[in-house]
Amino acid sequence: MSQENTLNEYILSVSDLVVSYPAKRLSFGRKQEKKVLDGVTFQMKEGEILGLAGESGCGKTTIARAVLHLVGQKSGTIDCKTDKVQMVFQDPYSSLNPAKTISWILQEPLKLNTKDDAETRLKKVMDMVDQVGLEPSVLDKKPSELSGGMRQRVCIGLALMQNPKLLIADEPVSALDVTIQAQILELLRDIQKKNNISIIFISHDLRTMYHFCDRILIMREGKIIEQGAPEVMYRKPKEDYTKLLLASADLGNLSDSFG
Repeated sequence: MSQENTLNEYILSVSDLVVSYPAKRLSFGRKQEKKVLDGVTFQMKEGEILGLAGESGCGKTTIARAVLHLVGQKSGTIDCKTDKVQMVFQDPYSSLNPAKTISWILQEPLKLNTKDDAETRLKKVMDMVDQVGLEPSVLDKKPSELSGGMRQRVCIGLALMQNPKLLIADEPVSALDVTIQAQILELLRDIQKKNNISIIFISHDLRTMYHFCDRILIMREGKIIEQGAPEVMYRKPKEDYTKLLLASADLGNLSDSFG
């Protein structure tokens, strides 16, 4: 987990956020709306790793999309102290241009957002490849030539090329095997500590969150029903739904670490 003394001011404040999507059409041409987020309120400190947990369809990803201004129909407020927000998605292959080399993919943000010459761009890309634990040889390869874990490292590097202050990781390890999951999480933790990046970590895996997050928000049907530090929430959950999620995650052997 990130060090508590790095947690300073709030980098993100969300208040009474409501997001609805059009659903089925009713009689006389009226459309029914489906409320995906229903009065979501939370704050996130700078340097914090904040977990969003809950079953599929509870609204976790919609929060991420709202923070990134990728959803339309919404009310409430989102106050983000930085415009340097990037996202790492669940499926690394669909996030990368399959026709381009890794070198081209990683240089593209620099071409769009800086005046760096080709030599400077290549040096920055080589430094980033090293930072995310890849060999320079990957630069000449295309995404299809890499393993899933390597592609996810490229996606993390691509996000970091734009110097984010807030990184949203949406199920970033769920498609990977257990060993690679641990490596990617360790990479994210190291990057967070080194750069004091705030991370929103979206997952249904409460076991992973226990080891990785500073604080966890439990979501159900578009609402945050419980939140707290992992050690407290896992030992003394207040909501029956949280207890159910913990039971289904088979966390019994973690109880010994609570003392």
